[in-house]
Amino acid sequence: MEGYAENGAGTDVTDQIGFGGMRRKRRKHRGLTVFQLKVIGAVALFFSAGSTTIVPLFFGSDLNNMTSLTAVVLSEVASWFAIPIYAWLLVRGFRETHNRVAYGVQLLLLALICEVPYDLATSGKTFDFNSQNPVFGLFIAFVVLAALEWVAARYQKAMRVVLSVGLVVIGLLWDLLLRVGLRQGLMSIGSVTLGFVLIFTLMRSHENSMMFTAGLFGAVMMITPGVGVAFVHYYNGKLGYKHQWTKWAFYAVYPVILIICAICATLA
Repeated sequence: MEGYAENGAGTDVTDQIGFGGMRRKRRKHRGLTVFQLKVIGAVALFFSAGSTTIVPLFFGSDLNNMTSLTAVVLSEVASWFAIPIYAWLLVRGFRETHNRVAYGVQLLLLALICEVPYDLATSGKTFDFNSQNPVFGLFIAFVVLAALEWVAARYQKAMRVVLSVGLVVIGLLWDLLLRVGLRQGLMSIGSVTLGFVLIFTLMRSHENSMMFTAGLFGAVMMITPGVGVAFVHYYNGKLGYKHQWTKWAFYAVYPVILIICAICATLA
């Protein structure tokens, strides 16, 4: 669910950590690569989509049963550790891609492709406007980042602050009104994604403060997103794969998971 330029990934013992250009001494292979972070995120996506489709196959679909209800809720809540991972990958992709228009189009297309499988997996309906898939949250965050950069290049001081705050509020309202990633009536994944994206963008020059703030924000947002920040913190500056098709394979992961879970939903 994330695309970016593959140039510039660290390969030496001394790797770039974070977005501020700060460097730390790390032994080769220690920490997590982009590839490993994406795998971790994919596992979380499976937990999320499977919470209302695959889990009921094992524990029953009657949510009045405490065992079934607990299994569903725990699977869903556990999946939320992926939110900061994908938010961080989005910010990284936004900064490193050679073609932001293409990047934004890819996110929008992925969101549109995922919507019907998402609705089938979460509600059993072909079209359900009670919740939109969380890829739309990434796209909205991308648009907000692009708009903030445009404002920063053209306005100064008070006007820049006012317009920037207005853009963030508009993005937040889109997430809330469209119910982007609304899960179990508890978590607005779109809104939380935007929050993490802003933290990773605005505080990128201060690695430790950025991670502390993101971790605190994640802890307030149902705790498990804070766990995802820990994974991001151990990014080692390496891409972790060599072939271009690997990136596209990760784009396909989420819709494939949703399709599988939608099929399972018909059996639950």
